Amino acid sequence: MDAGRLDRRVTIQALTTSSDALGGVTETWADLATVWAQFLPGAGKEAYSAAAVHAEAQARFRIRWRSDVTTVHRVIYDGKAWDILAVDEIGRREGLELKVKAVQ
Repeated sequence: MDAGRLDRRVTIQALTTSSDALGGVTETWADLATVWAQFLPGAGKEAYSAAAVHAEAQARFRIRWRSDVTTVHRVIYDGKAWDILAVDEIGRREGLELKVKAVQ
């Protein structure tokens, strides 16, 4: 991986659950790691359903290889949350390409 292209700071978050005093479950996002990434914007698309327009932004992030990032995590970049749709290995554990879509 070309380190010079990793010019964006992103935070990878994991969904955590905890029990509250009443026996209910609370889900929150907790920071897993803050890493350098390359941001590759993708094409957005719009769909019409139920008489409304739904916009969806997709992109990719490339980061150094980590063994603990999966599709159950999300990425926070520039104040926006992105769900991870796929995690692809780059080279032989050189890096990861995270295919993401913006959380509405």
